[in-house]
Amino acid sequence: MHFEPVSLNASILYFKDSISPEILTQVQHTFHLMREIEGIIDVTPSYTSLLIEYDTALHSHLSLEKVIKTMLKEASPNTTTGHKHIQIPTDYSKGEDLASVAKYHNLSIEEVIHLHSSTLYRVYAIGFMVGFAYLGTLPAELFTPRRSTPRAKVPKGAVAIADKQTAVYPQQSPGGWNIIGHTDFDDFGSFSIGDSVEFIRI
Repeated sequence: MHFEPVSLNASILYFKDSISPEILTQVQHTFHLMREIEGIIDVTPSYTSLLIEYDTALHSHLSLEKVIKTMLKEASPNTTTGHKHIQIPTDYSKGEDLASVAKYHNLSIEEVIHLHSSTLYRVYAIGFMVGFAYLGTLPAELFTPRRSTPRAKVPKGAVAIADKQTAVYPQQSPGGWNIIGHTDFDDFGSFSIGDSVEFIRI
């Protein structure tokens, strides 16, 4: 774990370079503990790091580093992190790319659906638009590259996969992920780093 300043009022706390459930748990644990520190303006979690914006009247890069390390040393490992379990009802019959994903992996459509819906995912990051949760990790049998030609419009509620991850599009937008289903789930503001997510076939 190390700190790096990125501006006059922001630093990044790096954990490790590798993405794993264990590192995610550390990120989630620290993210929630940050709320107890006076002078923290905002904390943005990612796969293996936290971007921390702070009030320069109360902290410097070095003093904040000291406060955070002391906090982590003294905090109980059982500190509650607000972990939630979210179920997403999914209609796989509306997966425009489901057949091509199955063909790519030499699997049946039923096998793809079973693999995707029988896996418990965790929220690793919330990205490129509000409510877009990056969920991992897909079963190795479903690791799939992004589409060579992105769509100009991916509909809201599209359940999609790309590389080792899956996600739900919270609104219509361009996108290059492979669409394998659709959901009417609409509580995109409920996602938080570390939450577990399950896709329920309907």
